[in-house]
Amino acid sequence: MKKKVLLIGLGLIGGSIGLAIRRNQDVLISGYDIKVEQARLAKSLHVIDEIAEDYLVEATSADFIIISTPVSQTEKIIHEFSKLQLRTGVVISDVGSTKSQIVEASTCLYQEKVYFIGGHPMAGSHKSGVGSSKAHLFENAFYILTPTEHTPRAYVESLKELLSGTKANFIEMTAREHDEIAGLISHFPHIIAASLVHNVAGYVNERHNISRLAAGGFRDITRIASSNPAMWRDILIHNREQLLAMFDAWKVEMDHVKEMIESLNETSIYHYFESAKAFRDGLPQKAKGAIPAFYDLFVDVPDYPGVISEVTGVLAIQEISITNIRIIEAREDIYGVLRLSFQTEEDREEARRCLEDENYETYISS
Repeated sequence: MKKKVLLIGLGLIGGSIGLAIRRNQDVLISGYDIKVEQARLAKSLHVIDEIAEDYLVEATSADFIIISTPVSQTEKIIHEFSKLQLRTGVVISDVGSTKSQIVEASTCLYQEKVYFIGGHPMAGSHKSGVGSSKAHLFENAFYILTPTEHTPRAYVESLKELLSGTKANFIEMTAREHDEIAGLISHFPHIIAASLVHNVAGYVNERHNISRLAAGGFRDITRIASSNPAMWRDILIHNREQLLAMFDAWKVEMDHVKEMIESLNETSIYHYFESAKAFRDGLPQKAKGAIPAFYDLFVDVPDYPGVISEVTGVLAIQEISITNIRIIEAREDIYGVLRLSFQTEEDREEARRCLEDENYETYISS
């Protein structure tokens, strides 16, 4: 008899998990989404086998349950499950970006042989919705699992086996360790990006040209400030303890930089940026991390009508999908620059090859 999997939340992550599970598992996947049209689309795309009209009813017969909803909603669903008679041996997991509060909430599930294993696939996309789901979304990405000391190894391994089609790199750690690491490399950088945007926005009314000037490099380094506001509200509230400690450390860091500038300490300033550059340049370039990577390709193009459609036409013929396109610079009598963004590194490399075959100059920023 096929194992039954219940997916709650059929967006990009939930949908991609469904497709990945199908790669090498013979299971029956039931799916629920608060938006009925998303559930119908998921079924038409073969992400799920059947639509769950009521996830609480479906949960009682599921062997695996994966909750792919905002973290605040995940907590509510867990508490709802605590009132149900779930199947013996059911494994419940989530995909939330914070873990401590959710794992703590899951203690209400400690019925006989009901196991909650926190999960966080560290991959994403600039697109959203089940229509953008990809079975390969998590390939080579880190997939964090946070079992507790009460979780038998057999159930952790069964979840890994279910998710083996993701081809992700599974790492186990405590919920607290996860939240500290995610805070450092994802949550706090998003706060900084948003604060930089607010800082510039405060000058817009006084200095009208600032928006136009900020459209270049500033817009690039603050890209992550365009993330979903509701999602980040929930993440910051759930990871409050870790982030508050990071604010204190950040203030010390900024005071250090301020002191170097005030004292005109040229040597210290130089070494500060030198060491930052060395660490940043040593980070893996091809590995997927907590923040979705931007696979950008820059193309030099002559400034004449129709050139953008020519470039996109070359890629369309090869069925290479572009997630974003932006004109960096285009002035009369000089070459302009197009920045093309792709979902994967493979798409970017294929696009580069095709465009260079057509004699376009391309380059990738490190």
